[in-house]
Amino acid sequence: MERILGIDPGSRVTGYGIIDTDQGQLQYVACGVVKTNPQFPFAHRLNEIFEGINEVVQVHSPVIAAVEDVFMASNPRSALKLGHARGAAVVAAMQNGLAVYDYSPRAVKQAVAGYGQAEKSQVQHMIKVLLGLSGVPSSDAADALAVAICHANQFHI
Repeated sequence: MERILGIDPGSRVTGYGIIDTDQGQLQYVACGVVKTNPQFPFAHRLNEIFEGINEVVQVHSPVIAAVEDVFMASNPRSALKLGHARGAAVVAAMQNGLAVYDYSPRAVKQAVAGYGQAEKSQVQHMIKVLLGLSGVPSSDAADALAVAICHANQFHI
């Protein structure tokens, strides 16, 4: 059995999702978001992301982190901030000894919805179905769970 942490980085909201995989079976463990305080300077918000992911790792003990890659947004400044947020999450995972794998947004959507251009609502619905959840997680948490599932599918864990 492997425990995978999926991370959907964002400078305001970073989603996380944790699943267990055992011989192709997926089991939901936890999901949620790390919200940063927009009143704080950007460097402080990066530290909030680092601390939030660090806490998630320490509470749930995953062995692998799967992180969504930065997509090139129309605004280069937004893409840079997203890259910084992603870096804070990756460093938190690495500092806890996790192996880190990167996946493009297209590959993540393809893995759970069968279509690389799937809408957020489609991803949320498929996460609910694939993991047998009673409700639909927030879009950021669902995206993070999708990243974890993408990794599980990639390696057929």
